[in-house]
Order: sequence, then C-alpha cells, then structure tokens
Amino acid sequence: MPDSPRPPQPRVLRVAVPTPLRRLFDYRPCQTPPPDGWRPGLRVQVPFGRRQVVGVVVDCVQDSDLPLARLKPVDGWLDADPLPDDWLWLCRFTARYYQHPLGDTLHQAMPVLLRQGRALASRMREQWQATAQGLAADDARLRRAPRQAELLTMLAQHPQGLAAQAILAQGFSRDQLKALAAKGLVACREIPLTAATPHAGRLLAEPPLPLNGEQAAALAAIHQRLDGFHPCLLHGVTGSGKTEVYLQLIEAVVERGGQALLLVPEIGLTPQTLARFRRRFRAPVVALHSGLTDHERLDAWEAAASGRAPIVIGTRSAIFTPLARPGVIIVDEEHDGSFKQQEGLRYHARDLAVARAHRHAIPLVLGSATPSLESLQRARQGDYRHLRLTRRASRHAPARLELLDLRGRPRQGGLIPPAIAAIGETLAAGHQVLVFINRRGFAPTLACHACGWLAECEACDARMTLHRQPPMLACHHCDKRRPIPDACPECGSADLRPLGSGTERTEETLAALFPKVAVHRIDRDSTRRRDALEAVLTQVRRGEPCLLVGTQMLAKGHHLPHVTLVVVVNADAGLYASDFRALEHSAQLLEQVAGRAGRAAHPGRVLVQTLHDDDPHLQLLARQGYDALAERLLEERRAARLPPFRFLALLRLESPREAAATTLGGEAAAALRRWLAERQLAVDCLGPVPAPMERRQGRYHLQLMLAADRRSQLHEACAQLSAWLEASPEARRVRWSLDIDPQTLA
Repeated sequence: MPDSPRPPQPRVLRVAVPTPLRRLFDYRPCQTPPPDGWRPGLRVQVPFGRRQVVGVVVDCVQDSDLPLARLKPVDGWLDADPLPDDWLWLCRFTARYYQHPLGDTLHQAMPVLLRQGRALASRMREQWQATAQGLAADDARLRRAPRQAELLTMLAQHPQGLAAQAILAQGFSRDQLKALAAKGLVACREIPLTAATPHAGRLLAEPPLPLNGEQAAALAAIHQRLDGFHPCLLHGVTGSGKTEVYLQLIEAVVERGGQALLLVPEIGLTPQTLARFRRRFRAPVVALHSGLTDHERLDAWEAAASGRAPIVIGTRSAIFTPLARPGVIIVDEEHDGSFKQQEGLRYHARDLAVARAHRHAIPLVLGSATPSLESLQRARQGDYRHLRLTRRASRHAPARLELLDLRGRPRQGGLIPPAIAAIGETLAAGHQVLVFINRRGFAPTLACHACGWLAECEACDARMTLHRQPPMLACHHCDKRRPIPDACPECGSADLRPLGSGTERTEETLAALFPKVAVHRIDRDSTRRRDALEAVLTQVRRGEPCLLVGTQMLAKGHHLPHVTLVVVVNADAGLYASDFRALEHSAQLLEQVAGRAGRAAHPGRVLVQTLHDDDPHLQLLARQGYDALAERLLEERRAARLPPFRFLALLRLESPREAAATTLGGEAAAALRRWLAERQLAVDCLGPVPAPMERRQGRYHLQLMLAADRRSQLHEACAQLSAWLEASPEARRVRWSLDIDPQTLA
C-alpha cells in the first residue's frame, strides 16, 4: 500500500518570539526542513531586529499579510520533534486568559537552556553492570585481583547496574572498571540522569501508613473517578494527614501507568516533601523549583516530558512541566499566595492546574487547612467535591488561639510577661517553642528620640528596616541599603532608638532570657545559603528543647513534632490593611502557624498577642476557628460584591514621573468608559487611584480596577484596554501591566 501523501509544506511560519508585543511574526521556512516537516511547537532560530532569538512555531500557513518576498527566512530549526502538545496548549491558554503576549509566555514557561537554544535532551550518566560472562565467571580468573573480584561480586548483586558515581563512592577505581571491561566481565552503557527504575511490581520502598476513617473515605471518593476530570477540595485541619492521602493516591495513579504532578507553595517545603516521597517510592521523583541549576531543571523537565519520571514535585512554575501520561494534579496549601506570580506573566498556578486537569480529564486535588474563599465558594456551589478531614493524626485536637492583650504591658523583644513565662514553662518541660514574628530585621525602623526623625527610604513611601546582622538600614521594597547613622541627620542628636521588633531583636532577647537554650532564627536573611533551612530543621527535629524564631517561612507545612507552644508576637498587621483580602490572608497565616503546635505526643498551645483582642473577627477565629470566620467573610464579600462573587482585573501603571502615569491612567479610563457605554457591557471601571504604596523603587504607581459579574465581559474589556494602550504613544513612556484575578492590591 503506497504511503499517504505528505501535506504540502507551508510557505509561511507564524512564530512567537519573546517580546512584549501581543502578536506573532511571519517568517519563510529555511531551505532545509525538519525530518518530519514543519509543525507547531518546533523551536526555531530567527532574526529579530538586530538580534537572533529563539522562537516557537505556532502555526504553519500558506499566506501572509505581507508579500512573501519581504519575509525573512528562519535561520534554522532546533528540534526534530515539536515541544509537547499539552505544553503548547497550556501556554496558549495562559497567554489568552492572562492577557499576556504569547511569545513571552512561551519564553517564561520553558527552562532557561531551552530559551537559549539548547537541545531538549537529558544529560547522560554511566551505568555499569555485569555481563553474562561476568555472572558465570569463577573466582580463579580474578584470584590475583581481589578488588576486581569484589567489584564484580557487587555488580552481580545489582542486575540493573550501578552508576559510576555510586561505584567510585564505594572505594573502587575507574582502572578496576576498565580492567573488568577488557576481560568482558562488565559493560558500560549511558542512560539519562533521571532514568526509570523498573520496580517489578514493587513500587513502594516502605509500606503506607494506616488511614483513619476520614482519610480512607476521602481517598475512596477520589478513586471513584480516576479516569475523568474530578476536582476535589481536601479540607483538612493541620496535621490531619493530607500528605498520606496524596501518597496513596499517587501510588494508585503510578500503578496505572500515569504521572502525578504535586505543587507546593515554597521552595523551603520541597526538600522535606521530596525526602518523604523518595522514601516511599522506588520510582524516580524529580523536583522543579528556583533552587535548581539550569542543567538540573532541564533534566527534570525532560524526564517528565518523556514519561521517565512518574512523580514531579515543584513550586509555582512547575505547572508548566509537560507530562507524557498525566494522571493527577495535586496543589498542596492551595490557598497560599505564593502560587500567584506577582510580576511579568501574572498567572496563578492553582487556577492553571484546574484548567490543565480539565483539559487532560484527570482528577485534581486542592489541599489546605485554610482554603481560599474562592475554592470554598466553588465547593459550596458544587463545582468541587468537598472532602473534610477534621481529626489530627495525633490524638490531640488542634490548639485554639488564646488572645493576649498587649495594651499597657511592658515588652521585651516584642514579648509581654505572660508569653515569656509560658515560654519558660514549656522549655522547662523539655519541649520546643516557636515564636512567630512576620517581620525580619532587628526593628521596623530607627527613630530619633529628640526630634522624631524616622529612617525613611528615599525611593519608596516606606521606612527602612534596622538590621544588626550585618548592621545597616535596608528597604525591603527596593533593597536600598545605607549605613546606620551615628547621629540624627535632622537635629544631630545621638539618641537614636529602634522602634518595634523584628526577628533579630526577638532572637537577641530570647537568647538573653534563656541563655542555656539554643535559639534558631529562620527568615529570608538567615536561610539565603542553599540547604540552610533544611539543616536547621534537621537539628530541630532531634527533639532537644530549643526556641524557633521565624517569619511565615515556618508557618507553611513543616512538621515540627516537638513544638508544643506557638507565640504570635503581633497579630494585628493584617487586620486593618486597605486590601480587602488582608483579613482572609491574616487568618490563614495565624491558623497555619498555630498548626505547628501539638502535632505529636503532647498537646499544643497557641498564644496570640494583639492590641485588639476585642475585634469580632479575631474573636470568632479564636473561638470557632477558620471555617466559621470564612463563612462570615464570604457573606461580607457577597454583600460588598467582591470576589469570589465578582471578577476583577487590575491595570497597573508606573513611571518615574507622576504626571505621566496620572495622565495616561485618566485617558485610558475615559476611553474604556466610552467603549463600555457603546457596547453596553456591565463592567465597572474604577479609578485610576494611587496604589497603596504610591512611590516604590523611585517610580509612581497607579491602578485602574475593572470589575464584572461575568468573566467573559471582563476579558473583553481587558482586551480592548490592552489594544488601546498598545496604540497609545503615551503608553510607550509608562510601564503598564494587566493583572487578571489579582490576589493583592499592593
């Protein structure tokens, strides 16, 4: 039977290149086509202005709006096979939904080395194994080479072979390997760094933990529909065993030949999660996060795309990892703000996980002890199956918040006497204490006691934070730094005093109060070195009495079995902020940090210091927990017509000249309002108004908010606004971006 005719080769390639322009660019194919012809998803090198860039073919057509003779040819193709279809679909969906240029979306969604033109191929490693001749060899042949005999015996015990690094780590040498190879007793082959290890029916390296009734019911509910889109909200209190449900669900998916993608919010959670999964499974488990080298990231990406890695664990950007056989997507701590990218391509990994699971027709699990109000509302209206875990794996119930009134009480390092007494009692009992203060540095600012001068940042509407390690004043918004002055720059007084407390000051105070107890500070400053956080947590898990002083890095998902007391230094920071989500986020953070206490043999206690212990929302959270507060907040959001009952988009404008941003914002708002009136679309256009921090990094920031009851109308308005801005000469002198579904107004 003759081969079917190949489709005609295109005369025009529509290529997405990394540029802020929201359009594709037409090129002519080069003279040498790829082996299987031109197809969407192929990476190509193209001339773009005076540069040569890596682009992605998005479409192959026969005609262009420009004469073919004016089109430049592509310089060459980089891949014989296109990038995966599911990855290309996800990027196109992301660019369309978040109103972002497709070329930049594709650029951001691929590993750095692919952006630079490297081949999509894994690095290789040597794998040595005994040959049939080596397995049958007698000891007499190697009687004069005892080390070679030991090496051959070791390889014979590993039929799948051993990596060269593992062999050398056992004290053998390459000369011994080469000598055995020359005799035909061993052979070497190159395999990818991340290679699938056949588990021969033994996927698990350690047995699963027994499930309680709630865990078993939740797992059974997810198992019912492994072959279709089945979104579930796994709503479990801290310490209720959500991770064990994930593990056993992934076991079922991998046994069926599928792959699992698990998203976690922070890079700090990745090492402990990886360690637990690698202990459980014999199959390869790869990680994708910002702490990897470019080569490591490409290796993991390729292993997932090829299907060799059945389990992929990563942070926000891992949602763009292609999977050969997608079987389940899990988003742990789905409420966490880290899943929302706050600059450039402003996507939300949780929402893309929903879209991707729907596209693949696979289960989706969103896990949290404090679900976002968006997810809770979707569960209430039946879009998600609501699975509850109300019991902790330990026998102790979650600790309730005890409110301590700060008013009129002396403080040491931000702590009042009842909190210090409780810390002493806990340490004396041989337990550990976590002191939570969500402000790094020594003090929020430095002040002159004589004239009231405050250390303010010259580039931002913010005060500079006082640091002692090393000593300096630093702005946490623009990273400007300057030395600590010897005297007040306003009046010359030497009476300069720190105002308030940060992690450094609280650490110093606790070290002085409890000199015989180790104090570990965990914040962004103390954990900059790779693996620093995991090294401290490993030491803490040994169980000796100690004090942990940390920011929200400690509040997310860490299992600290010996912590029985949590002290929150100041719970008021988010209660009265201008952002309508601030109370929700503050309550989630308080519940998450409270969940670190009493996770093992001893019950926990949580002390919350506040200047507003009579606040009704805080009282409700303390008495009835997050679920009750979430119900009240949902009713308040419904009455105020705010998400999740409406859809928002935010136009952000910034310029070093305030007048330029104000003028463009006013013109854009007026043009959009005229267009909305002509089209009779029910979209509210609010602003422009200054951002909550108007001046940041030497630039003025303004915002224009769009709100609508229907998502489709909101996107139509956003598309019109983008088109107007791209056509406006004034917009070329002002930096602007659209944020769809903003999670913060800051």
